[in-house]
Amino acid sequence: MPDRWNFRISGMSCVNCAGRIEKTLNEAEGIERASVNFAMEELLVEFDGRITSRAAIEGIVRGLGYGIVLQKSDDSEAAELSRDRLWFILSLCASLPIMATMTIHDRPWIGWLNLLLATLVQFTAGLTFYRGSWYALKSRSANMDVLVALGTTAAYGYSLGAFLLGSGGHAEVFFETSVMLIAFIRLGKYLESRARGKAGEALKKLLSLQADKARLLVDGREQEVPTSRVKVGDLLLVRPGETIPVDGEVVEGSSSVDEAMVTGESVPVHKKAGALVTGSTINRTGLLKIVANRVGEATLLAQIVRMVQDAQADKAPIQRFADRVSAVFVPVVLLVALVTFAIWFGLLHHQFLFAFKLAIAVVVIACPCAMGLATPTAIMVGSGVGLSRGILIKRGSALENIARLQVLLIDKTGTITLGRPVLSQITAMRGVDERRLLECLAAAESQSLHPLARAVMEGAAKQGIIPGEVTEYEERGGYGVSCLYTGMQLLAGNVSFMEEAGVKTAPLAEAAERVARDGKSLIWIAAEGKLVGFAALGDPIKETSARAIADLKLLGIPCTMITGDHRGVASSIARQAGINSFEAEVRPDGKQKVVQDFQGRGLFVGMVGDGINDAPALAQADVGIAIGGGTDVAKETGDIVLVRDDLMDVVRAVRLGRATLSKIRQNLFWAMFYNVIGIPVAAGALFYPLGITLKPEYAGLAMAFSSVSVVANSLLLKRVKL
Repeated sequence: MPDRWNFRISGMSCVNCAGRIEKTLNEAEGIERASVNFAMEELLVEFDGRITSRAAIEGIVRGLGYGIVLQKSDDSEAAELSRDRLWFILSLCASLPIMATMTIHDRPWIGWLNLLLATLVQFTAGLTFYRGSWYALKSRSANMDVLVALGTTAAYGYSLGAFLLGSGGHAEVFFETSVMLIAFIRLGKYLESRARGKAGEALKKLLSLQADKARLLVDGREQEVPTSRVKVGDLLLVRPGETIPVDGEVVEGSSSVDEAMVTGESVPVHKKAGALVTGSTINRTGLLKIVANRVGEATLLAQIVRMVQDAQADKAPIQRFADRVSAVFVPVVLLVALVTFAIWFGLLHHQFLFAFKLAIAVVVIACPCAMGLATPTAIMVGSGVGLSRGILIKRGSALENIARLQVLLIDKTGTITLGRPVLSQITAMRGVDERRLLECLAAAESQSLHPLARAVMEGAAKQGIIPGEVTEYEERGGYGVSCLYTGMQLLAGNVSFMEEAGVKTAPLAEAAERVARDGKSLIWIAAEGKLVGFAALGDPIKETSARAIADLKLLGIPCTMITGDHRGVASSIARQAGINSFEAEVRPDGKQKVVQDFQGRGLFVGMVGDGINDAPALAQADVGIAIGGGTDVAKETGDIVLVRDDLMDVVRAVRLGRATLSKIRQNLFWAMFYNVIGIPVAAGALFYPLGITLKPEYAGLAMAFSSVSVVANSLLLKRVKL
């Protein structure tokens, strides 16, 4: 397994920066994969620790001109937001006096004051754009910093030359343009950072659930220690209202535990001795003693956090389009600006200043950020929405892929059905009381560990039947059991067991055959050598399975069931679930081939299974969905893990994927639309018909708000109804 390192990068101005970091790291020796989430400003690196190191990776990133933040906290984010706000306020306060006095020409000191204010802003609040441009150009690339630095420097430099050469004159001086440009872009960055913070709230909330302290029991004495010091096997005490610090097993006590963090369910779950508990869930009512069995990176919360980070670092296929456009965006914009100046000044013979301002407007209105944020912000919010509903997205691309499903293959056992036998029917001979029959059967099976015997005991308990003690108990594996109960000889087992004992099953043979056709297992019961009835046990479908299949059909996704059972059982379950197509008698290693067969027909295939014996098929499918993976999500093969054993979550995942893909397309459309419309307007396309031009400072404001609008649009995903 390669080493992993996830940390935050500071100083990125647009998606071109992210692309440059990725490209450089992926070309470095020893690095297997580097992926930058521009929206979260995070880098995920997988590397071979024998060849390279964290220090070497850090050196590469810093050499490109970006900073590394190893500890990302709410305080550091608040400080950064405060810094952005102060730079905006400084720029705005400096621009207001310049705006107010720009028409006053008879007082030289005003010109010098404006020059001082503009210079102050240009080389304080605007310094970050120069720094970013320097490193970008140094590595032979261009980013948004280059555009902003060019635009503001052109406006400031021209005004400075005009002012000094004109002996303090104001005729061709427009210091307000550079100052307001910086102010508006700083405002956009501040609002964008705030919006990004909201987009990543789900992961922050998850991280905040981690318990800092644990109550360790040593020789009966209680010690409060940091959670990081807890080891596997330690005995811990958890009081009501406290957060369970690590994954473990209850050894003493009972309580209701709020597991909403894991399952999305708001109803607390009752826990008693022998029950498993998950770290970061909340103990509500009683005192619990637990033994730790997973700590640190092995806990469920750590696995989920790692999964969410991987999903947000993963690039959806649709993002490749935006990356290709962004890669050539800045050079094209600079070319358009030069052409704009050449046309207005050289061909149309307008004043130099008019053409110059239009060229500046073209440079500053162009926004590669909006395209860069379009996909990752939507995936961030979408994966956060899924996280709150118990739908864990392991790869960001899965959200796009699940929206494109053309067929869904569903494993039967444990996915459509409960995955365990349940007592479904008691059939008694004429004159035999069914309740008494069930009592005798439960007594006969009370000492067996066979799954069917356990199912009989559960069924009897639900009806309030508690059998008494049996004697002379004997069990024959694969056949049945015999015993004495209240002085009566009982036999319970299969047909062969009955025939061997001389018990005739013919009186109920027809009824038994009808039940067996539905795939149910039969236990025959005899008392004193005579048949008294039989019990039918089956693996019933879950309550929500039929509804989920119906909803998937409404979404236009046909379903096919895959099972290793014989065709009779498969046909019965498919009929109950409302599935029209099924593949029966499929061996575990044959499920992958079924997926390949559907893919061979040119279909985009999804596979739903329990994530263990279905692993090859889940990996083969275009989208693998592991259901009921709450206990060890990191080992699941699926692209999406559904914590609850509920097929309706597949429907919710499809709806979430479609909503996310729709939001990505909206974002990309508006980002492209903004640039396609904004750049021509800035270049003066509306001047001749309408006499309209766009001042550079307002072009900068439009550019700033384009990124904010994309992030805000992604946040609307939080309102999606699943």
